[in-house]
Amino acid sequence: MSSPFKSRILMPLLCGVFFAQPALAAQDVVVTPLMTQSLPDYPGKEALMMTVEYAPGGADPVHRHDAHGFIYVLEGSVVMQVKGGKEVTLKPGQTFYEGPDDVHVVGRNASKTKPAKFLVLLLKEKGAPALIPVK
Repeated sequence: MSSPFKSRILMPLLCGVFFAQPALAAQDVVVTPLMTQSLPDYPGKEALMMTVEYAPGGADPVHRHDAHGFIYVLEGSVVMQVKGGKEVTLKPGQTFYEGPDDVHVVGRNASKTKPAKFLVLLLKEKGAPALIPVK
């Protein structure tokens, strides 16, 4: 998945799946899949690892994952909040957790001038979507 051709083909497809919207609706967010791994010790489960890059001012739609989500900030600063929780601003090296029942109400770049990037590890049902939009 590291070739430019594959990235150009797979990125719009993954963005469409990840955001359940046309890829053009997620222009300020770039999702790069890194790996998916079945977990034989946990039947029916898999791990999905990806990076998410927010353009300056970029944000996610309100969503949930139906998965355990572990976030590690690599660059820039991001603001995260799950429903019922406090809004937190995370810097490189800081982490955030989302449970399978959490609704992610805030996910955005804290900066209007600099990009942000974070690593996501989802532990989810095999074949389940990475993101479920919430209205």
